[in-house]
Amino acid sequence: MEPALPPPGRQSDRRTPVVMLAGCSGAAAAGVARLAAALRETPGTVTIRHDLGGLGEGIVHRTVRIGEQETSTVLELAHGCVSCTLRNDLLPLLCALTARGSVDRIVLELDSAFEAEAVCRAIENIVVTGVVGRVDGPAGRDVRVEAVLTCVDARTWLADATGEDTLAERGSTTADDDRTVAQVAVGQVDFADAVVAHGSTGDPRDRARLAAVLSRLVPEAPVAWIDDIDLLDSADVEALLARIPVQSRRGRVFDAHAPLLRGQPPLGAEYGVVLVEFAASRPFHPARLHEALDVLFDGVVTARGRMWLATQPNEVVWLESAGGGLRVGGAGPWLAAMSPSELAQADPTRRAMAALRWDEQFGDRDISLVVLACDADPAEIRQALHWALVEDDELRLVERAPERVAQWEDPFGEWHADPCEPNGLPIDGQTKSPGGEAK
Repeated sequence: MEPALPPPGRQSDRRTPVVMLAGCSGAAAAGVARLAAALRETPGTVTIRHDLGGLGEGIVHRTVRIGEQETSTVLELAHGCVSCTLRNDLLPLLCALTARGSVDRIVLELDSAFEAEAVCRAIENIVVTGVVGRVDGPAGRDVRVEAVLTCVDARTWLADATGEDTLAERGSTTADDDRTVAQVAVGQVDFADAVVAHGSTGDPRDRARLAAVLSRLVPEAPVAWIDDIDLLDSADVEALLARIPVQSRRGRVFDAHAPLLRGQPPLGAEYGVVLVEFAASRPFHPARLHEALDVLFDGVVTARGRMWLATQPNEVVWLESAGGGLRVGGAGPWLAAMSPSELAQADPTRRAMAALRWDEQFGDRDISLVVLACDADPAEIRQALHWALVEDDELRLVERAPERVAQWEDPFGEWHADPCEPNGLPIDGQTKSPGGEAK
């Protein structure tokens, strides 16, 4: 079986293609293993897996398979850090494998605690040093992300995506990892170029409801519905890869100013699933916003977007939620708060879009949020967020007395960063970018 051809424009790219496989623990993880086995049937494909099952002993198991040949290695945690260990092992390994003439494709079989987005960011940004015969530089010079395939258990994914359990409580990672199962489950699908949904839900309405969520979360990603994952073969997987649209993200990491709605998702309600858009040209009162955010924890799959806080007039504030977990953090300055030299370096597309709605008083400052609701009342969400906006008399203070506004209570006043992760580029996703308060 020949691997799926790259899309037009990438056929001349001589870098080794990488396919990433992601999925939460349990049946989804078993699906990832089956996908890897199916892809490995294509000659020239090598699969890599880093198993975190030995974290309690301070080790990570790495397995590399080429055809019937398997090599296992035990890695000790670099000063107790999973991200550093994998960064020091995976990225040089990718560069070394590309030098082998027998390797045509690399498949990364990600542990259930890994986030493909963080791995892609590391590939593109972290400089790899010390590889014999290679000039130091990011692994992205040698490999390109051809596709990210996410495997979901159709019977449990929606419950996981709207729940509150942490990975640590599920035994999937270390106790100091505060990520929730929902954050990983939603993130894995949101970053996917294609989805494999397996396991019979029994009730056709449950499957239709999950399909409604997926079509709004990743509208461009083809979905393969398979009742029995063991029946998935190489032809099925290669065919799914071939169905991925040319414009799919393929490992691209979008910043906070990218469009919040990607592709053409359905905008109407279906099986209780609906996208809720909220926009405003005045800031949030931070204390009221903190209280209003409770509306995002029940019946909401995910919410994300850019916010303007009255107490932080210079900083774009990013919000991202999944199930019962939410993070809020800084995402750089507003264009209106930039110096001339900073403005000259800003993304041209961002500047052009801001010019269309530029306000004489506040520049590009505004609020733009998208909420994917499932069993939540859209009117209640909009009402709670509208209540959190500053009122007219407060807006006048924002305009005329910012020094007084700066004294308001602000629960979002301090961002945090993990000092172990240079440039905020972890592989296991524990440091968020933007990062901040976890509620």
